[in-house]
Amino acid sequence: MSPPFRSSNILFFGTIVAIFAAQAIVLWAVGREPICQCGYVKLWHGVVLSSENSQHIADWYTPSHIIHGFIFYWLTWLIRPKWPVLARLAVALGVEVTWEILENTDMIIDRYREATVSLDYYGDSIINSLSDTAASLIDFLLAWRLPVAVTIAIALIFEVFTGIVIRDNLTLNIIMLLWPLEWIREWQAGG
Repeated sequence: MSPPFRSSNILFFGTIVAIFAAQAIVLWAVGREPICQCGYVKLWHGVVLSSENSQHIADWYTPSHIIHGFIFYWLTWLIRPKWPVLARLAVALGVEVTWEILENTDMIIDRYREATVSLDYYGDSIINSLSDTAASLIDFLLAWRLPVAVTIAIALIFEVFTGIVIRDNLTLNIIMLLWPLEWIREWQAGG
């Protein structure tokens, strides 16, 4: 009878846990709060323009991290198609964690405040950041198993739906972070 888990799988999952722990430690070191300063954790927080946005487990920006997982799956497949999926997942996880840490630096937080309508944004809580990374990781694995058309459809639905509901999505977030456009800022503010 073979063991239920091979040592390589145990090592891989141990590495994932270590990466998540490292992310939490770095975020703590740069001054991120473990949970919302409100003192509790909600599964979902749906009010974008509030001090609790990006402080709980999931919010309107979770779909962006789901799309990250899809994009990272596609990019790693495109760049290294012969690599095992777990190796590509490790690369994708490294990119997502790097972004989560960078996103929570004063430089990026200040950029969001000056370039977008997120004037009260002060970074993610550690639990929100770890949840964003988990969403990306899980959806990388979904992209590995789902038909390409389904993955693309899910990403488009998320982009359009969040764009309509909160006037923001991954595409707009990237545009406003890199090259802010006044007409987008006005539209996002409801003007």
